[in-house]
Amino acid sequence: MIKAEILRNREIAPEVFLLSMRVPESFSGAPGQFVMVRFEGLDFPLLGRPISIHSLYRDRKGAICDLLYRVVGIGSAVLSRMKKGGRLLILGPLGRGFTVRAEIERVFLVAGGMGVAPLFYLAEYYRKCTGGRKREIICFLGARNADTLLDLERLRKTCSEVLICTDDGSRGFHGQVTQLLAAEMGKYTGEKTAVFACGPRAMLAALSRQIAGESFPCEVSVEEKMACGIGACLSCAVSLRGGAYARVCKEGPVFDIRELDWDHGSTE
Repeated sequence: MIKAEILRNREIAPEVFLLSMRVPESFSGAPGQFVMVRFEGLDFPLLGRPISIHSLYRDRKGAICDLLYRVVGIGSAVLSRMKKGGRLLILGPLGRGFTVRAEIERVFLVAGGMGVAPLFYLAEYYRKCTGGRKREIICFLGARNADTLLDLERLRKTCSEVLICTDDGSRGFHGQVTQLLAAEMGKYTGEKTAVFACGPRAMLAALSRQIAGESFPCEVSVEEKMACGIGACLSCAVSLRGGAYARVCKEGPVFDIRELDWDHGSTE
C-alpha cells in the first residue's frame, strides 16, 4: 500500500467525481490499469474500491494521479465526501493494461458512459508517445444524455476528433455509440488502425459482433466486482471462448475483444 494525499475531489456530473491525488514520484501505471482505494484510519468499508487510472502526470512536486468514479455504493459514497488534504491508501497499479502499438497511425476510442475513465489516459499516452509518427486519435463518446457526457473538453484537447452520441438525442448523434462507430468507420481505412473500448457489457458485446469480420486489433476494458484486486479471491472471473475463465483483476481488466465469450458470464 502507498499513501496518497487528495488535492481535489469535485463532482463533474450527477454522482460522478474527479479526484486528483498526490502519489510518490516513483508511481507509474500503464493505460488501462487500476488501483484499489482504501481510507487511511478507517476500518469500514472493509474492502477496497477498484478504480481505473484516469490520468497520470507530473509537476514540480512529483506525480499526480486522477481517478474518475461514480457513486454506486458505500465505498464510493465515503470517497465522494473526502476533502482536500484527506489521506488514501492505494494498492497498485494493478492488472493488465492496453497494448500500446508504436506502428498504429489511427486510434479509435469507443467510450460508453463511465467507460471514458481508462480511455482518456490511453489517449494522453498515445498523443505524447508519437515517436515522430503522425497519428489520429478519434474518440466516439456516448452517454445517456447531454448532461452525462464526461470529460468532453479534456478529450477535445487531447484527441484529433471527438464524435458525440446520446441515447436520447439531446446532443450529437441520436443512438448508441456502436451505431455511431458503424456510421463513421467507413470514412477511414482499416490499415494501421486499432480500436480500444470501455463501457457497459451490452455495448462491448455489440462491438464484438460489429467487428467480427475485421482484422484490426481491438482491446476492451471490462468491469467486474472485485474483493482483493490481486487474483486471490476469484470473485471477478469472466468467461473466455473455449470454456476457460480469466480473472479481471489479474489477466484483465483489458482483454482482446475476441478472447471473451459474450454469450456467457458477466462483466458488469
